[in-house]
Amino acid sequence: MAVAGRAALIRGAAGRGKSGLALQLIALGADLVADDRTRLWRRGEEVMTDAPPAIRGRIEARGVGLMRCPASGPVPLRLIIDMDHDEPARLPPMREEALLGVMLPVTRKAAQAHFPAAIMLYLRYGRSD
Repeated sequence: MAVAGRAALIRGAAGRGKSGLALQLIALGADLVADDRTRLWRRGEEVMTDAPPAIRGRIEARGVGLMRCPASGPVPLRLIIDMDHDEPARLPPMREEALLGVMLPVTRKAAQAHFPAAIMLYLRYGRSD
């Protein structure tokens, strides 16, 4: 998913809500980078994201089918969303992880209804600590 030229990589096991979160973000104005498989490569000091050509512009909506939507081109990765771990903390600590040798912020799945909106704001404006 991409907002304002900044991408978030949504990762997690099957059935953890990755595509559901992506659909909510699209409804809020985000652009689709890729669904299910994402190309990642390092360009200088950043990690770039894009869709493989075979699935560009397609996203699965469970119970509805494969949906078409506009896809962004290559976008730099700015956030990893970990859907395998729930976030119990009200104000969680900053977490980071190395991906292709680049340190990136990580946020965990939050059960609150405002989670997609918070991700949109994160990608647009960052986090204030």
